[in-house]
Amino acid sequence: MVRVLLKYKGAVVKEVILRNQVTTIGRKPDNDIVIDNQAVSGHHAQLIKNSNDLVAVEDLQSLNGTYLNGQKVANAELYNGDIVSVGVHTLDIFSDKKRDAEAKTFAVRGRSMDETVIIAAGDQKKILSASDKRAPEILGGFIVIEGSAAKKQYELSERVSVIGKQEGSAIVLSGFFSPSIAAIVNRRKDEYFITPSDGKKLKVNGKEIAQRHDLKDGDIVEVGKLKLQFYLND
Repeated sequence: MVRVLLKYKGAVVKEVILRNQVTTIGRKPDNDIVIDNQAVSGHHAQLIKNSNDLVAVEDLQSLNGTYLNGQKVANAELYNGDIVSVGVHTLDIFSDKKRDAEAKTFAVRGRSMDETVIIAAGDQKKILSASDKRAPEILGGFIVIEGSAAKKQYELSERVSVIGKQEGSAIVLSGFFSPSIAAIVNRRKDEYFITPSDGKKLKVNGKEIAQRHDLKDGDIVEVGKLKLQFYLND
């Protein structure tokens, strides 16, 4: 079994078990792993699994590139402990397949399948820094209208905000049975949308949702024991 943890600034956003032969990654909603960030191309990369559970990452000619352990790659095999960087997000790989401990480098195949592509990690940091400087036009957030929370109002300025029990969550849920990640709130310019974590219950305006929901000013969100009202600043 191959498990992938999608992270943003060190916080886990989503856990994905690779069950299909191909798992696509990108900004557009038709991807298997959707990363709503302008640094990510619409169809950025894909993970390809063979019958022996060996996984490879393939860049889909993305604008900012795909990085494996700090090196820019076109196509490369993945092993346990590898970290794939896509825009300002990372994907941590957990697999039964382990890289040779004595190997100092890993195979990286270019577009010709023979060319080795290596870019300094410093260049990657410059790309990511430049891509993450967009200032929001309008900020929004939540007002707690029912339930116990650390604050009564939460302004969400990050591109990705977690609602859950895990450390670093923007809105922390209390209670022994509260999930580590109950929902993810994404911001794009002056627009926000919320997505429940896999298998977690989330209601918007009294209706349970299972997929992404575009938030509008005044929407009522129920997650765990909290009832929240979404707002947008004028």
